[in-house]
Amino acid sequence: MKLIGMIGVFGVAAGLAWADPSAERGEYLVRGPAGCGNCHTPLGPEGPIARQELAGRLVEENDAFTAIAPNLTPASRIADWSDAELGRAIRDGLRPDGSLIGPPMPYAMYRGLSDDDVASMVMFLRTLAPVENDPGSSAYRIPLPPAYGPPVGTVSAPDPGVTAEYGAYLAGPVAHCMECHTPFGPHGPMLETDLGRGGFAFFGPWGVSVAPNITPHEDGIGKYADADLAAMITRGERPGGIPMLPPMPYGYLAQMTGDDLAAIILYLRSLPPLADKG
Repeated sequence: MKLIGMIGVFGVAAGLAWADPSAERGEYLVRGPAGCGNCHTPLGPEGPIARQELAGRLVEENDAFTAIAPNLTPASRIADWSDAELGRAIRDGLRPDGSLIGPPMPYAMYRGLSDDDVASMVMFLRTLAPVENDPGSSAYRIPLPPAYGPPVGTVSAPDPGVTAEYGAYLAGPVAHCMECHTPFGPHGPMLETDLGRGGFAFFGPWGVSVAPNITPHEDGIGKYADADLAAMITRGERPGGIPMLPPMPYGYLAQMTGDDLAAIILYLRSLPPLADKG
């Protein structure tokens, strides 16, 4: 069954569109495909703590770093940052004082966010209720570069629609699927040679989960129907109801419109097929 003819099975809305930056668009991105709360919202025994949405938490601690996702509500220091400074932090990874925001913030992807979408995300963050929470500060035991690249200039997104081109924008800069699902080398995700090949390991309370191959090779998504992929992306459920592991932000991805989900799947089908690395 073709994806475009079966949007209704996804259980998500379709047809939303934004002509200009808006807090509504920002809310859709932050609470939907960008999944910012997957790192920035504190977790309790039952999952994200709603009353502390985006108030910051410890994300990862390993030999290389202790990563703390900061409080993004107006109770934090970002209340004193200008909109341009907050947008620069999101996309360039630089604070107003010029210091670098370290991993795991996915700047290899976020540098491709459009001007309008960054503005929308900033607008939405400004509407949040202030939540008093100090999650601490990150510590890095590895050298960090002075910057992730030259300053980001003007960036435009492809026209929204059920196209592989727009799907590439959603799966890359917005939802950063391609960073987690691409093997890491000495200089970060190997996007030029191994895009979507999988293999990156995540360690958490659940144990170890390995990002799977999402190219159309038989080792990847080639064996799945579009409806299977939709369930895996939005519900974390393989065919037969087999549950998938964190840290994939299923609850956030479930908020995507049907058209956006369809575009992502079209894009994944268009990738060069790559076998799993032995």
